[in-house]
Amino acid sequence: MNKIGIIIGREFNERVRKKSFIITTLLTPLLMIGLMVAPMLLTQYTGSEQKCIAVVDDSKLIGQHLQSNDEILFEQTPLTIELARIEYSDRFAILHIGKSIMENPGDVRLYTNSTASITLEMNIASQLESVIEEIKLQRLNIEDLPSILASIKTNINLQSYSNGTPADSDSESSTGEKANSSIVATVVAYVLSFLLYMFILIYGVMVMQSVIEEKNSRVLEVMVSTVRPLDMMLGKILGVASVALLQIAIWIALIMGVGYFVMPELIPDEMSMAVAMLQQGASPESLGTDTNMGLLQAIATLTDIGYLMKIIGSLLVFMVGGFLLYAALFAAIGSAVDNPQDAQQLQTPVTIPIILSLFVMLSVINDPTSELAFWFSMIPLTSPIVMMARIPYDIPGWEIALSLGILIATFIIVVWFAGKIYRVGILMHGKKPSIKELWKWMKY
Repeated sequence: MNKIGIIIGREFNERVRKKSFIITTLLTPLLMIGLMVAPMLLTQYTGSEQKCIAVVDDSKLIGQHLQSNDEILFEQTPLTIELARIEYSDRFAILHIGKSIMENPGDVRLYTNSTASITLEMNIASQLESVIEEIKLQRLNIEDLPSILASIKTNINLQSYSNGTPADSDSESSTGEKANSSIVATVVAYVLSFLLYMFILIYGVMVMQSVIEEKNSRVLEVMVSTVRPLDMMLGKILGVASVALLQIAIWIALIMGVGYFVMPELIPDEMSMAVAMLQQGASPESLGTDTNMGLLQAIATLTDIGYLMKIIGSLLVFMVGGFLLYAALFAAIGSAVDNPQDAQQLQTPVTIPIILSLFVMLSVINDPTSELAFWFSMIPLTSPIVMMARIPYDIPGWEIALSLGILIATFIIVVWFAGKIYRVGILMHGKKPSIKELWKWMKY
């Protein structure tokens, strides 16, 4: 173990002391925030140019009710469609509303002088639908129709609660624990699964490249005279894992600091009180009907230290387990080749399960309790990412424990066989082995 510790220390110090590690550790959170904020800022400050559309309304019912906005400027014209298409060739488009539009909703055409976006087409279609529906309602001759429609309009604010235990009749949990935010669960599942995907690929490939570099420099040939190949491989894997954990720990500290100290300062006092009441199990009725419960649930969840600790703990456990499993495979691949180009062919079977688990994650978010989600969260090559997508939805604890147990058992088996490939591969030069030859190395 002393020799493994020396190798771990060497791998850790070599990477942590680099300027690139410090820069990426500090800038990555800012980059992630920028990627989330930039689209909103671009949408807000870089709106599309207003487009002028000439309207030819043969029905004489619709055109005058169309409302111009920041995207579209409607211009009414008495010309026929044939003349309008010639006269208004300098406009963005000509909208032709047919005589039978009320009976035939398809009797409308948009003649564009340039390519129209799907957003613009949907905007026009939405306005036409609203105008036609309003005219049809007016033709019913119902007295005080706007007031009737306003009175029957209902918005449902559905609240999701964890089902309480009947025995807790004297507590709030008898009717359900505090509300769970499905929006937050979906966002957290997506972000953490994608983070695991990037983590396993980036640091796994880092292990492979490190083995290839040391193999080409003949350093490994000197080291195997004093260290067993299996110990050397474990030391390298655990050394890179310690670097990754340090980087993740710094990011987690920043996230928790922002969630616990910064967010409460940015939230108005009234909303902060409502969030505190919600975290203590207050009912939605006590917060008022005008309260945005969806937003309050999201803030309450993101500022709940218990929830954050559960998610972060699960993330670290499956991150370490998934990395150790794939790092052993990448180390075996690196030992079997002499350059990164030769590694690509052997790397493909290893990366396919990682990519597959990312696609399965999208299905898991829609139904985290499905059979597909369950079995892919048990298969060790896909379980780290898929299980991380399920945990925010409060799945049973035994499923998490079973998945982690299978993952650890598989890691031990994979390390044993990967060590056999590593033992032979680090001394082989000049030839790229096939899958069949790697199988022979495992049986030596």
